[in-house]
Amino acid sequence: MESQAHSENQRQGSLAAGEAPDFCSSPALPETPDYLRKTYWWAYEHPLAVRFWDRGFLINFILLGNYTRLVDAVLEAFPRPLTGSLLQISNAYGQLVPRIQQQLDESARFDLIDVLPVQLEKTRRKLKLPDERIRMFPCDATDLPCPDNSYDHVLMFFLPHELPEDKRRQALSEALRVLKPGGRLVLVEFHRPRTLHPLRWWQRLVFGLFEPYAMDMWRYPLTHYFPETARYQVISQTTYFGELYQRLVITKT
Repeated sequence: MESQAHSENQRQGSLAAGEAPDFCSSPALPETPDYLRKTYWWAYEHPLAVRFWDRGFLINFILLGNYTRLVDAVLEAFPRPLTGSLLQISNAYGQLVPRIQQQLDESARFDLIDVLPVQLEKTRRKLKLPDERIRMFPCDATDLPCPDNSYDHVLMFFLPHELPEDKRRQALSEALRVLKPGGRLVLVEFHRPRTLHPLRWWQRLVFGLFEPYAMDMWRYPLTHYFPETARYQVISQTTYFGELYQRLVITKT
């Protein structure tokens, strides 16, 4: 997701221990990327679409009954309680963000960003606020306005499959850039299912009709889209529901 460029000193700097990144220095609201407006306006951009799709039974239907299981997989990848700093890149429909709020330690910090303000406003209404641990900012996943090594944890929940390949590479590069060495990047995404999976062709049909970039998740592993110079280690890769979904936990070395 694209936005205006930020100053070089802001992007290249590193944070002192415990210092919070200053998202508020972003010069302007990001423009809605062309691919998002053309491909996903019906799902994420129009206020009526947001009201329609953000329903538990619809989300669970789209994920073939696996929504709660996949949210549980996210929470299991982080400490209980969740300490340190967490950045979630892109909002997610459903109860993921409220459940993260429930797991936060009193001293934790949780930043949620999305390129669409309407997405943040929808989630803001779900949370128990005010909560000084949580901040929300409209900004672009491909150009995060914070220094290197800012966060202990970074999360993407079903974002890479919605991005064209060049944007996917940029977003994953940014996620690794802002992650602290030794920190965790958690990715929950589609995965190539088993050959005889009974819903394999159904999922392919859904991708063909509504998700033009999602078949990339079947062609290559997510790490294929990481920068060639990235230094990381795969802590774990877990698949779910006949390998149709995956959770990848990465640490930055």
